[in-house]
Amino acid sequence: MQPMSATPTGTAKPLPRVLSGIQPTADSFHFGNYLGATRQWVALQEEYQPFFFIADLHAITMEAPDPKLLRERSLRAVAQLVAMGIDPERSTIFLQSHVPAHTQLGWVLQCLTGVGEARRMTQFKDKAAKGGEGAASVGLLTYPILQAADILLYRPAYVPVGADQRQHLELTRDLAQRFNHRYRKTFPLPEPYILEATAKIADLQNPTAKMSKSTSSPGGIVLLLDDPKVSAKKIRSAVTDSDSGPGAIRFDEENKPGVSNLLTIYAALTGEETDSLVEKYDGRGYGDLKGDLADVVVEFVTPFRDRTLELLEDKSALDGLLRAGAERASEVAQETLADVYDRVGFVPMGNHPA
Repeated sequence: MQPMSATPTGTAKPLPRVLSGIQPTADSFHFGNYLGATRQWVALQEEYQPFFFIADLHAITMEAPDPKLLRERSLRAVAQLVAMGIDPERSTIFLQSHVPAHTQLGWVLQCLTGVGEARRMTQFKDKAAKGGEGAASVGLLTYPILQAADILLYRPAYVPVGADQRQHLELTRDLAQRFNHRYRKTFPLPEPYILEATAKIADLQNPTAKMSKSTSSPGGIVLLLDDPKVSAKKIRSAVTDSDSGPGAIRFDEENKPGVSNLLTIYAALTGEETDSLVEKYDGRGYGDLKGDLADVVVEFVTPFRDRTLELLEDKSALDGLLRAGAERASEVAQETLADVYDRVGFVPMGNHPA
């Protein structure tokens, strides 16, 4: 059953869909992806019909992770989504691999995509460059096309995107238009949903670089499922600068990236404005800022961590949540796939052409 909203005439209409996914490539979300993106998914539940998936198929495009580890990380990602406030009653949460229509539509879209077009995608060029294109998998090459299928299957109105995903959304729109033109109109063109006031969280030890699971040192990244004491210690050890005189605590990303990063994290966790925080710490030292922020971090991550671990303890409940999510997602996805197969000219099972 689709969530509805009332119109001015009193009739109900389905809420517009949004879709987003996250790869299970780490044991824990970190402040960079949480404060910068995923926590804002919670607010989307108010005005939209969200589909949130764990992109486990995408997780094997590079070096395939240990199977046991991939399963564990997938379940951890689901539990963290729920712990942050994604409500399975209002949002469809599912594993990408539980809905075969993703790869089925992916094949159709691959047949509409030129090899040169796929090779020009920025992420393929960047990742393939590390080990040489000859060593890159075909999965890495076609990753953006599968991502297009992920999106178009649900015919969403909006797709939350960061700067690094805009090229992929443009490819999605291009493929949708190409299919619509070659066959007939099947896909609406999804619009980017730009998350307002997105917090850009930097590495605690290298504040000129973003916090990242792949490039940050252990001391530079705050993991939401770390022991809270470990996270507090990382905040207290964060790089600032040698300028500790009056007015040293100010928001200046170019000249004081470390301090600015701490203020950004503080503001994101408390809802306070950075200007107010600068005023609050006027005349005080870095130690005061770091100590207070460490307390704020502990207060935030403790219940999040506890709730995630509690969910992971009840595997049967988590399995039930994923089964229900896959069923809801499949219902929508299969309807789209049936339209695509019909328009391409595939013979329906059990039927013969006239």
